Amino acid sequence: MQNQQQLLKNRPTGLPDENTWELVTTEVPELREGQILVRNHYVSLDPAMRGWMNDRKSYIEPVAIGDVMRAGSVGEVIKVNKHPSFKVGDVVTGWGGVQEYHVSDGSGYYPVDTRLAPMETYIGTLGMPGLTAYFGILEVGELKEGDVVLVSGAAGAVGSVVGQIAKLKNCTVIGIAGGPEKCAYLTEELGFDGAIDYKNDNLYAGLKKYCPKGIDIYFDNVGGDILDAALTKLRMNARVVICGAISQYNNTTPIKGPSNYLNLLVTRSTMKGMVVFDHAKGYAAAARQMGQWMAEGKLKSREDVYEGIENFRETFLRLFSGEKMGKLVLKIV
Repeated sequence: MQNQQQLLKNRPTGLPDENTWELVTTEVPELREGQILVRNHYVSLDPAMRGWMNDRKSYIEPVAIGDVMRAGSVGEVIKVNKHPSFKVGDVVTGWGGVQEYHVSDGSGYYPVDTRLAPMETYIGTLGMPGLTAYFGILEVGELKEGDVVLVSGAAGAVGSVVGQIAKLKNCTVIGIAGGPEKCAYLTEELGFDGAIDYKNDNLYAGLKKYCPKGIDIYFDNVGGDILDAALTKLRMNARVVICGAISQYNNTTPIKGPSNYLNLLVTRSTMKGMVVFDHAKGYAAAARQMGQWMAEGKLKSREDVYEGIENFRETFLRLFSGEKMGKLVLKIV
């Protein structure tokens, strides 16, 4: 059995180019006792993957040159060699990487129920992006009823869920997104109270319009100028959650930090980074709650699916061009 894989060939400077990955075909090895073979159906494409390509200290080891590109995945167990926890036909999510098949001892894989939600939802709203939103806004952001919440990257996989959870908790939610279509999606479909189009509107004017009395939580997915602007609107004891900085990931110049950081001092606010891996003990309970909200129609999920492992790079770059809506997913088979 042959396996197509996207291997990291070179560490990119700036945007990944045609020399960053290499598509290869290898033979799937025979299973040893205690191993399973998973056929990946969908692969999750996330901004964090860009950071994993850099050879620098981070919260997770970088992808090694020549290794399969790390990615979350969901697929079907098609072969088992005496594994106590999995059987043929199980649908599982884990870290299968950008490849058609993955041989594993089962570590990091969890079964999912496709009767409750489509397979791809388990690498989106019911997967790591959704869990990031859940823990990021509720625990790190210490969300309270009545808070004014500002979310950047609000039409993306994490931001869209952050805003919906905040609305469920009776908060005022303003999203920042790029383009009128995305802003309409936030207000008309997801129930946000307002949306600022950073590509076409004046950001500071938008903040003045929608957040006249300031914000209690800023959930940041983009960094750069938008983070700097948000810092000017902090209320007393506000919380800034640093989840990502997609505007900075492909920089060929030094990362741009916030010049308005002293407003944290003035307002006695906090700025804290969050990584979903730190909340692993709570995954199961959070997933149950998210699933319940979805079943009740209180939480919406949107996946933007593109096909073909050979189209991985072009699809991945949509994260940075903004040419996608909701969770970006690559369909492998």
